[in-house]
Amino acid sequence: MRKTFIATLLDEARRDPSIMLLTGDLGFNVIEEFAEELPSQFLNCGVAEQSMIGVAAGLAASGRRVFVYSIANFPTFRCLEQIRNDVAYHRHNVTIVSVGAGFAYGFDGYSHFGLEDLAVMRAIPGIDVICPADPLETELITRMILKNDGPSYLRLRKEGEEIFHAEAPQFSRGDAIRLRSGSDLTIAATGTVVSLALEAHDRLADMGINVEVLSVPFLRPLSPDCVKASIGRGLVTVEEHSVNGGLGSAVLDAVIACGEVPHLRKVGTPAATPSDIGESGYMWQSAGLTTEAVIEAVQSLLKPS
Repeated sequence: MRKTFIATLLDEARRDPSIMLLTGDLGFNVIEEFAEELPSQFLNCGVAEQSMIGVAAGLAASGRRVFVYSIANFPTFRCLEQIRNDVAYHRHNVTIVSVGAGFAYGFDGYSHFGLEDLAVMRAIPGIDVICPADPLETELITRMILKNDGPSYLRLRKEGEEIFHAEAPQFSRGDAIRLRSGSDLTIAATGTVVSLALEAHDRLADMGINVEVLSVPFLRPLSPDCVKASIGRGLVTVEEHSVNGGLGSAVLDAVIACGEVPHLRKVGTPAATPSDIGESGYMWQSAGLTTEAVIEAVQSLLKPS
């Protein structure tokens, strides 16, 4: 995703000199082409994320469209006050790009686990919160961000992502994207764990259970229309994030906005501090973020009450 993001941003920046890319002294196996081709639109702010957000806000106040690029927790938790006061409050055109969220940096331990970022960003008014599932969604969303004013948070996986779309999907800001049709229940997933939803879909089909699968890149805004048709038959949400405050909570808010009683199960990381370290697949298993967990959530909703 990060390579797709940088390639897309470079393509747009060649035509728009107001676009700037700021980094916190990382990403140099990905961002070199941008930095070398457009040096006047690139700035390495060093390992000083709070200052970097302040610089981004100042550049945006002078008419620039700024993208801030760093690892998972560093451009979010480390500089939350600056995001809230300098960027969001003033509605500046700053996009915070978080690379390697979830367990992507699983061997680096808890300091690098991005498991609460969506909840934190959703709590700040006025920031679009976006988590694409694959490179195709990433490209379209990057271009979409540039067509809208205001701050946004773009959560990307590090590398090695599957492509879930046969062709570029058609969707608008706030939409979910249907990957599979189904009439028994809906599984809504955000980010690369869409893979678990699709695996669950296929295994449930073998059991005679027909589920719809949605990719939900927008946690804010999230149109209630995305989930309205699914309310009566139940919803399962899947995310590489705490079960508190992320996609499951965003979908609950959307259901309540429709005036309905939620009939929902969340699959995500527990509301507890992970003690393990390891590659991301191991960490998913350790946290209970598995296809089996998705299937069990679906079956629990389909049981007669």
